[in-house]
Amino acid sequence: MSESFTFYMWLYLFRPGTLAALLAFIAAILLCHSTDLWFHLFMKRLRYVLCHYSPGENIKLLVTPSSPHDRRALEYHSEYASVYALQGRRPRMEDRFSILEDEEQDVHLYGVFDGHGGEFTAEYAEKHLFSSMLRKLVAAKQKVMNKVEDKPSDLEASDESEQQNAANNNDTLLSEFSKIISEEILSLDASLLEIAKATRDLSGSTALVALVHGSDVLVANVGDSRGVMCDSRGMAIPLSFDHKPQQLKEHRRIKEAGGFITFSGVWRVAGVLATSRALGDFPLKERQLLVAQPDILSFRIENETCGLVLATDGLWDALSNEDAATFVSKHLDEPYHGARSLVHRAYIAGSQDNICALIVDLRSRGTS
Repeated sequence: MSESFTFYMWLYLFRPGTLAALLAFIAAILLCHSTDLWFHLFMKRLRYVLCHYSPGENIKLLVTPSSPHDRRALEYHSEYASVYALQGRRPRMEDRFSILEDEEQDVHLYGVFDGHGGEFTAEYAEKHLFSSMLRKLVAAKQKVMNKVEDKPSDLEASDESEQQNAANNNDTLLSEFSKIISEEILSLDASLLEIAKATRDLSGSTALVALVHGSDVLVANVGDSRGVMCDSRGMAIPLSFDHKPQQLKEHRRIKEAGGFITFSGVWRVAGVLATSRALGDFPLKERQLLVAQPDILSFRIENETCGLVLATDGLWDALSNEDAATFVSKHLDEPYHGARSLVHRAYIAGSQDNICALIVDLRSRGTS
């Protein structure tokens, strides 16, 4: 009986209709697999194209964020500086920015703040950091200038000697500026910690601040937001260096404070924070695992210098320094100096974070 049943089963399986159905089923599976593979290859290629060519009107339609979270944007535009910030794919918008300028004294402050664990710290920095800082910077400039004016002039001094004196005065001024910026950032952080103790707020933020004065740029960095200067050829000059827990200097400081770093996709301080310096972050500050001490670097604006980019890591997760510099050098004459287009480019390239980009047009400030 069993042999007869097996015989008839084989006859049934090898009937033309059964074989045709089986082959059709296999073909359908292969077609679905190849279609899925083709689709992923197509999307990968489309993303590459969008990230390496200037977006036209049709491409801008694709760039438009689609979900309610994506649509929250913050923006500002002036003659020489523009900023655009997009919530992107995150459930909350924690990026902030600040611009404060004194045209008469030629002192211009620009900053971006990438919040984490809540908006409070970034928002506090946005509202309070620059007002006091600008007053002290202007006062320091006036003090240095008054000393220069009070100094008796040497009628027999050569042009070379006068140039050297001017350079020395400028160095003195930049040194004073650096000191003030550092003190104001640390003072703001101390205020934040006092508030955090009272309110138990656990939020934190990076701080990337640029001072533009004459043909000089000072950049102060706390955390992993990043600044880049670009020239007319699209060359990128890094203005800051990310503070990461795995860096030798940072790791040593954390270890000496009794802390540790762990790896879970990225290196984190005490398994929590992916940057080793920040404003706020009360729990980590209490144990000195985190500091707010800024690194400050100075740069000279040359004739070929065209722009300055300050951005949160949502931009740099998707674009390289060179990508941003090349883009900005070609789009400075756009509305918003290309800031909006640059942020949209990072978004379509797959950035998963809030994205904020502040662009300053430096073309009128170059020196030979």
